[in-house]
Amino acid sequence: MKWSIRNAQPGDEGHILALIRDLALYEREPDQAKATTQDLASALFSEHTSAECVLAEGEGDTVGFALFFTNFSTWTGRPGLYLEDLFVRESARGLGVGKALLLYLASIASARNYGRMEWSVLDWNQSAIDFYESLGAKPMTGWTVYRLDQAALLEIAVKSENP
Repeated sequence: MKWSIRNAQPGDEGHILALIRDLALYEREPDQAKATTQDLASALFSEHTSAECVLAEGEGDTVGFALFFTNFSTWTGRPGLYLEDLFVRESARGLGVGKALLLYLASIASARNYGRMEWSVLDWNQSAIDFYESLGAKPMTGWTVYRLDQAALLEIAVKSENP
């Protein structure tokens, strides 16, 4: 399979959403993928974007994607690239697509003079862990990811308005 990587553009929302749903299925959480094409258009292509996306295409099909955004490190005093999702469809795995996507993002981070690139990986996804470590990535020990979902954010916001 011959494939290429390109920046996502308006009109790609349907392809990105299909990949997100495939990723959710792979991660055993198909009901958690609630994004819509409108959400993606707003996040990726509006005047005030909050994320960026690159697509891997092969033989007339979108076979993978990486969605990322800028974060900031107070310790380095510089922005960084946070990889939210990287996914390659099963039909294109083992062909170097995932590695090419990750290297593409590393080149973006380097060109933008970012201090680092970070992401999370599920503990059970040993093939992803092995892949990332083969590229020189190191796990961050001693850290636990915390999350406030939308319902918790709303609850806290209400409490802050009515102390």
